[in-house]
Amino acid sequence: MPIQWRTLDLGKFSKKKSLFEFQRAALRSGLKALHLYFRKKRADREALLQCLGLTGWEEELVFDLRKKQEARAARYLLEYPDDFPVRDGKISFSAFLNRMSFWMATGSGKTLIIIKLIEFLGRLIGKRDLPPGDILFLAHRDDLLDQFRNHVEEFNAWNVEGRIRLENLRDYESVKRDNVLPFEKNEVTVFYYRSDLISDERKEKIVDFRDYDNGGRWYVFLDEAHKGDREESKRQILYSILSRNRFLFNFSATFTDPRDFATCVFNFNLSRFVEEGYGKHVGVSSAGIKMFRGEDEFSALEKQRVVLKTLLLLASLRKRYEEIGRIDSSLYHRPLLLTLVNSVDVERSDLELFFRELEKVARGEIRIDLLRRAKEELLAEFGGARKFLFEKRESGIDEGLVSGLGYADLLKYVFNARTPGRFEVLKIPDNRREMILRLMTTEKPFALIKIGDISGWLAEKLEGYEINEGFANESVFRRINRNDSEINVLMGSRAFYEGWDSNRPNVILFINIGVGRDAEKFVLQSVGRGIRIEPKENRRRRLAKLLEAAQIKPAIFKRIEKLVLPLESLFVFGTNAENIREIIATLKAEEEGGGTVPSGRSFREGKEGETASGDGAFKRGAAEENIREKLALSYADLEMSSRYLEYLGDKITVVKYGCGVENLTAVKESFRNPERYYDLEEGAPLWQPDTLLGVILSRFSS
Repeated sequence: MPIQWRTLDLGKFSKKKSLFEFQRAALRSGLKALHLYFRKKRADREALLQCLGLTGWEEELVFDLRKKQEARAARYLLEYPDDFPVRDGKISFSAFLNRMSFWMATGSGKTLIIIKLIEFLGRLIGKRDLPPGDILFLAHRDDLLDQFRNHVEEFNAWNVEGRIRLENLRDYESVKRDNVLPFEKNEVTVFYYRSDLISDERKEKIVDFRDYDNGGRWYVFLDEAHKGDREESKRQILYSILSRNRFLFNFSATFTDPRDFATCVFNFNLSRFVEEGYGKHVGVSSAGIKMFRGEDEFSALEKQRVVLKTLLLLASLRKRYEEIGRIDSSLYHRPLLLTLVNSVDVERSDLELFFRELEKVARGEIRIDLLRRAKEELLAEFGGARKFLFEKRESGIDEGLVSGLGYADLLKYVFNARTPGRFEVLKIPDNRREMILRLMTTEKPFALIKIGDISGWLAEKLEGYEINEGFANESVFRRINRNDSEINVLMGSRAFYEGWDSNRPNVILFINIGVGRDAEKFVLQSVGRGIRIEPKENRRRRLAKLLEAAQIKPAIFKRIEKLVLPLESLFVFGTNAENIREIIATLKAEEEGGGTVPSGRSFREGKEGETASGDGAFKRGAAEENIREKLALSYADLEMSSRYLEYLGDKITVVKYGCGVENLTAVKESFRNPERYYDLEEGAPLWQPDTLLGVILSRFSS
């Protein structure tokens, strides 16, 4: 790539955030793909198709209009015969090569990468290195749009040049009419909208894509829009039409379209995320019960045994957290049990069944032999030589800790109580989505139910319970990520598992989630919500990785090293054997590199240099986590930045750029060793010294 592409600042996002190396690798791969398409192969898409080495995929990638299902989805393409030509009843995949996908685990910071790519687009378009076009960000829920806005505000607060201005897509005509140009004054205009409201008709909120066609000159960013409903195929076509003369960027943790696998520029899926230490270890229970809904005595005992296992595990994790807290109270998180159910409001719903079993334990209505058996099964499933799902290391929980647990520990560490008691329900004023539970024998709540509407539960499921409306008038769910939250158990359905950033879940229980593609996506994304980890504030990698990066003191590490494994693990339970097989199969597909495309062919990423051109941009996929890329500079730029650093002095530089002293030392050393850089040549300086020094410092940041 040209020097102006290679010297873009990949590292800094805001005052407090710098991108991880795997996120920088994703940006590098994205830039390579853009350069490959726009600067080399755009004029000859058939040649690009050959370059990508997709031989053998043809039947899976073309749109075959002779097939009824594909013809129905592709009918909109026929409105643009010049852009999507039909030959022999098929539309070649070469018409869809202006796209790239990022296959990234939930919680891996996709939004940061999207915003940085938007920044780069603004700079490259402004310098005419990319063709002009408007930028559109699409997400399928309002809370995801809110999250995007919040991250943009954080980015803008730090970024002086290349700020991002957000505009609603419905205001497109007025923005363009008022001559507010997308890239004037170093400002990038980004339009946004709900992806599921892009359609072929006009309603109150639904917009007709034709009204915003813009000649297909959109750079479209699509965030987790692969919902799997019957409208998905149509919308995917519409996104391709809007971006047909520019580019489409797809971001997801759960791709299913073979076209997304074929154009995957970066793979950091759940398996890689865990292997590289950015997430918790994952262990899956091998046991289940046939029916969580059964009403006979055997089923009742089976249900209580499953619930007891999850509560015992939670109690052991809470005890371990307490032990670490006595050494350093700033480390790790208060463990949480997350229970996800399939039904909420129906008669004998999954949520109600779990609620009833949980209360039996709270009231002391359990058999001692059942408690003992639950402990034995827990140790059999996760003790000894059992391996984690994505790794070779053993998932052994502390046998002595679990064996020594008694009912008093369940009361203390799960229910925040000393004595058994009935449930009391706490209702938040003006909040129809949350209910808090506590035992009548204590003042501390222990559980939160979050569903679409609690009114049905209050009227039908909780008759005879004491219901109080004296709780603080604010969402308990919004505060649940804080370690001072007293909530140990979170219950809910599919309604809330997305758009939630928490490192607290250590145990997930799926109740009657079922099987099939929809359940597969749900399992994968909800497990993705549970694997996040933050042993130390703003340090989102496991403790051993923090030690390698000198981000934790060796003395502290040595004291807690043997205590942290359970808190750095996510334990997954399902309520029936079929459900468990589905969970394991889904996660194993991730471990093997793999989404399976419709024909059953497994996606495998290539290696750089495999393609005909040698660019390897689309086929690369692999993370480059341990490679610190050299910076391309002229001798004049190197000399200028060195003199500028000397002029500022150490103290001012540290304050101005927010860098560490060790980073400053490394940069000074690099100035004395020009081999740290490449493409050094004679010529006038190309950079402003303050900008260039910031880029160099970011390359040496931890």
